[in-house]
Amino acid sequence: MRVALHTRVMADRITDYEQAHREVPEELVTAIRAAGATEWTIWRSGIDLFHLLEVEDYPKLIAELNELPVNVAWQERMAQILDVVHDYSADGAGAPLPVVWQL
Repeated sequence: MRVALHTRVMADRITDYEQAHREVPEELVTAIRAAGATEWTIWRSGIDLFHLLEVEDYPKLIAELNELPVNVAWQERMAQILDVVHDYSADGAGAPLPVVWQL
């Protein structure tokens, strides 16, 4: 399944956000793949971040990552940089952007 998400970086933390994503821990990448994601791309327009994921089961992915120490540490780091964060709780399963049109 394909999932689109929206988050927002703090205007004064764009450089920090981009630097952090040049250094994503390999353990986190491995965990994301093990949880069912095959791709995760993030685009930035100003402070808005748009994520596109290819994942077997999005609710399963966030449930698995929610309690994983490497992801918890990453999310704590992101919480210092983002105004709108990715919600890994059970409520976050409803966070994907709705499809408006598709070719």
